[in-house]
Amino acid sequence: MAEHTIDRRVFLAAAVTTVVAVSSGSLAHAATGGAAGPAEPNYRIPIGPDDTPEQLLAKAARVRPTKRQIAWQELEQTAFLHFGVNTFTGLEWGTGDEDPNVFQPTGLDTDQWARALRDGGFKLAILTVKHHDGFVLYPSRYTRHSVASSSWRQGRGDVLRSFADSMRKYGIKVGVYISPADENQYADGVYANGSKRSTRTIPTLVDGDDRAGGDLTTFTLDATDYGAHMLNQLYEVLTEYGPVDEVWFDGSQGRIPEGKAETYDWDSWYAVIRELAPQATVAVRGPDVRWVGNEGGLARENEWSVIPVKDTGNGSIDYALHYYAPDQGSRDALAQSRSVAQYLQWWPAECDVSIRPGWFYHADQRPKSVDQLADIWFRSVGRNSVLLLNIPPDRNGLLPAADVARLKEFRERIDRELPEDLAAGARVSDDDEGTRTVDLGTDQEVDRIRLAEDIRHGQQVEQFVVEAQVGGAWTEVAHAGTIGASRVLVLPVPVRARRWRLRVTQHRNDPHISLFGLYRSRV
Repeated sequence: MAEHTIDRRVFLAAAVTTVVAVSSGSLAHAATGGAAGPAEPNYRIPIGPDDTPEQLLAKAARVRPTKRQIAWQELEQTAFLHFGVNTFTGLEWGTGDEDPNVFQPTGLDTDQWARALRDGGFKLAILTVKHHDGFVLYPSRYTRHSVASSSWRQGRGDVLRSFADSMRKYGIKVGVYISPADENQYADGVYANGSKRSTRTIPTLVDGDDRAGGDLTTFTLDATDYGAHMLNQLYEVLTEYGPVDEVWFDGSQGRIPEGKAETYDWDSWYAVIRELAPQATVAVRGPDVRWVGNEGGLARENEWSVIPVKDTGNGSIDYALHYYAPDQGSRDALAQSRSVAQYLQWWPAECDVSIRPGWFYHADQRPKSVDQLADIWFRSVGRNSVLLLNIPPDRNGLLPAADVARLKEFRERIDRELPEDLAAGARVSDDDEGTRTVDLGTDQEVDRIRLAEDIRHGQQVEQFVVEAQVGGAWTEVAHAGTIGASRVLVLPVPVRARRWRLRVTQHRNDPHISLFGLYRSRV
């Protein structure tokens, strides 16, 4: 390990300061949510209780996504893979004292996972590297509750390695979920043990550590005992398994006695992720992406990416309004949040849902129908959000045949819902009033409309109408509120017209429309 320290700087994580020292490596200067290097402008803008409604609106119009957030939004459809000891015990929330030998996926084939996800149209997949039980799907140096303690593959199995290799082989980006809650570490006296934050060196080398003596980048960060445990596991995952494009956290606490809790060291965790995986989106208990507020995969009718947030006090941010609130970013919501919010932030929504009733595999459960999945797609991707669909591997280590078939049918269904864009190559004209007119050249039937703003310029559209010229007169065929990165409208009946137009009737700043697509479904 190189001992020379070449830098010592301060990470600002949502107003909580964490001192970070790095040995044998460069330290990225970052603010929570910003890219490595100088923070990107206008990702998060401070507000206060004295801001007028007009000032709040003007600030909201200036908020912009980071490049990382733009890349994440373009994924549209991502996959979750809940897999672990729960797969074999039948539980949804494990106990932490499972016999590791229960984990026996003797037919594990992560290439099969990757092929099914590719054929289903997924661009990124997230593996439950550690769920709330604390069982780890790779041979970690920091716990015995892992695949290394199972007789599966003679204790040499590594699901994370296989998963990462297979996803990249089939062109799918890699994401990891590492549960903050950890029942096993609670039983071991580490989680929620009341320890105070103190300076820790990460990684913390253990007896016989194969990394000792190497040119190892190390961090000095403030953390509790459990916070350091998480930092050490993050370090393993982010340095030994290739590029990671999403790190997924939730905010769950372990099922521990009342009066005990672990205050998570979000600031230090984010700092290490930003340094070791600067391209990675941190979701949904993270600065880049938020939880939509339900596990049904459904966004709000008008889903804003610019919303008011508040500090949690330990390096993270949270909804200023309750996460169940049906309105998070309108003019009324901005005004309502003034007394509790500290910032307006670009914090887009991720919609998580499982293809089956449970998150882990259960033999008596069946996947959702194609109609159900299509409805979820229109109410997530079609409402300015990214869909995170869970497909749980079974006890053999395979995605069930019924689920694989359903994923392919799902992709084919969306392809039929939105076939070729009739407006592609059509004559388009824009005016200074926020109106775009498309001339298809001949009358065409349309029953699906897809819209998008160029979110590099923020989210500006508050109200719009779509009209068709029918019988020589402009006739409204649809209207709605927000657009954002993606808005898909389903017309109750097809409308035949040659000329179509989008009129933005209320906006914050000049709208930048990047897509006005017209489709005739083949459903």
